[in-house]
Amino acid sequence: MDNNGHKDRKFVTALARGLDVLKSFGAGDRFLGNNQIAERTGLAKSTVSRLTYTLCEKGYLEYAEEPNKYRLSSSVFSLGYASLAQMDVRRIARPLMQALAEHTQASVNLGIRDQLNMVYIDTYRNASTYAVQLNVGSEICISTTSMGRAYLAALEKEKRQELMEKIRQSDKANWSRINEGIERALSEYRERGYCLSLGDWRPESHAVAVPLVPEKGSEIMVFSCSGAAFQLSAKVFEEDIGPRLVNLVGNVKTVLRYQ
Repeated sequence: MDNNGHKDRKFVTALARGLDVLKSFGAGDRFLGNNQIAERTGLAKSTVSRLTYTLCEKGYLEYAEEPNKYRLSSSVFSLGYASLAQMDVRRIARPLMQALAEHTQASVNLGIRDQLNMVYIDTYRNASTYAVQLNVGSEICISTTSMGRAYLAALEKEKRQELMEKIRQSDKANWSRINEGIERALSEYRERGYCLSLGDWRPESHAVAVPLVPEKGSEIMVFSCSGAAFQLSAKVFEEDIGPRLVNLVGNVKTVLRYQ
């Protein structure tokens, strides 16, 4: 067993730690120092120092003397864009997402799961949108967002229970409230085909989401539409935006079927 508790002999701990260092950079982080990386990863500072040095040598990090910190290099972005370029869903959905954003004056987003978060891989918003301004690469929690709840709704029961247990372990103090919201969203999905989050993630934000369930074993993607609560009421999301988003996902799925 290694220091991380892995029994699999094929598991390369050093590689895993290096990836953890890269993942410690968030969408809003231009620079991070070794102390910040150590705090976010839980690794010893001496270990982080060796890893950041190696990642710089391999071209995945760049060191800046001012402010004596590191930033992600273009090599990391190239990997990400190469992955995104293979996603036909983004290409197909773009005009539909843009049209819905114009109609709703809200933000229309596409996301995938990363651990206990959902990550934006595409987003469109109208110039007059008052919603929380999130961009590609932004992360939001699974537990209280419409996007996260829609992801849970699309999972097979056993996998959903496993993920919900991880969520419970990560936030035991708020689990009762979180679980209530998830169960409500699962019911909404069964009845209407979409999941809502009306002020659950942030009081000022309303959102609805619909999962795109793959037919050929690909990962689940989720479309969402979010806007300011004062601008877009719960009724608008339930009676207009939600059904439109269900229709959008249905159209994307139809096109993918004939690719």
